[in-house]
Amino acid sequence: MPLHPQRTIDDLKALRELTGDEQGAQRVAFTDTWLAARAFLKERLDALPVEQRQDAAGNWWATMPGDSERVLVIGGHLDSVPNGGWLDGCLNVLAGVEVLRRISEQYGGRPPVTLKLVDWADEEGARFGRSLYGSSAAGGNIDIAEMRKLRDKDGVGLEDALARVGVTLADAPQARKELEGAAAYLELHIEQGPVLEGLGLPLGAVLGTVGVERHTVTFHGQAAHSGSTPMNLRRDAFRAAGQLAQEIYTIAERHGGVCTIGRCTTLPGIVTSVVETCELTLDQRHLDAGKLAAMWQDAQDAARRFAEEGGCTASFGDLWYIEPIPFHPELIDAAEASVREVSGTAHRLPSGPLHDAAEVARSGVPTVMLFVQSLRGISHNRIEDTLEEHLVQSVEALDRLTDRAIAWVLAQPGA
Repeated sequence: MPLHPQRTIDDLKALRELTGDEQGAQRVAFTDTWLAARAFLKERLDALPVEQRQDAAGNWWATMPGDSERVLVIGGHLDSVPNGGWLDGCLNVLAGVEVLRRISEQYGGRPPVTLKLVDWADEEGARFGRSLYGSSAAGGNIDIAEMRKLRDKDGVGLEDALARVGVTLADAPQARKELEGAAAYLELHIEQGPVLEGLGLPLGAVLGTVGVERHTVTFHGQAAHSGSTPMNLRRDAFRAAGQLAQEIYTIAERHGGVCTIGRCTTLPGIVTSVVETCELTLDQRHLDAGKLAAMWQDAQDAARRFAEEGGCTASFGDLWYIEPIPFHPELIDAAEASVREVSGTAHRLPSGPLHDAAEVARSGVPTVMLFVQSLRGISHNRIEDTLEEHLVQSVEALDRLTDRAIAWVLAQPGA
């Protein structure tokens, strides 16, 4: 049966006109613009034989019942960061709508397995600082007490924002029942990075989301007058920090991961004093848990060495950690085969950013993602873009992956 990827592109452009301005997309979660995007989605789903509902956490589900109660889920998110791009998140959802159109026509509205399309609520975390809210709730990884503390820049609490859209925060964990019976989860996303463009490839199969170690590294030296203290007698905390800033590139190269120092704070922070205290934030990422742990150990060893060489000491603090989340190997194979059919070649790559797919996979549902090339590797920006021919191929690849996933679900024991 015919698939019409151009309808997805037309829908994306219409959504951009509806929910964006000259600065970019403005679909920040739980705002009026986000609600307008949801209404846009509902209108398109109304033409399909699906049951639509909002779950206890505020995620939007469209269910097409099938001959089997086993469920294949296609997911994405309509919300954006402020001044965001026209593709981030919403490509996933609107491509899923087109796949549902094709399957509905092919099977007369009754596919071999039950299909669900989900628009996850507040994937970005741009308003309240807690990413993956809706998928975390469905995956059983949410702390209501901590969520109640969240406020946006205007002082509005998450609990109040949810109430405005008909959601009671205390009920959010009930969203877990939405993944009951889920046999597989598929997600298409723009890459948001430069790898595929650098390789000259339109599409890739995603191996999983990388693990993240985030820590503080603090060097303690001695404040001293910047004019009267000889260079060889200084206990300069910033010098040790600067040496570590260079060393993290070596650490990343050695282990095949990435490292970033995102913030540097000095005390006393005046131009006439040698730095007494320098605190860095260190973000390290890798798809392999063992190598991720080794990267953090190497960073600590290097920090202690540079501190000792400069007459300083070093201390460490924990900010955040999430383990690497590999996707299902058989579904990765299916994703790669689908990409190869559409584009003639295929590439496997990890995802540096986290996605809703990570929370679904953590809950135990077999999961895989497809990436489509991002021009200039830029996302979360109004200049975010992908060639239209690549968007067409991404919808085609998701469609073929869906067929493969249906067959895979039906082949599982007990199906």
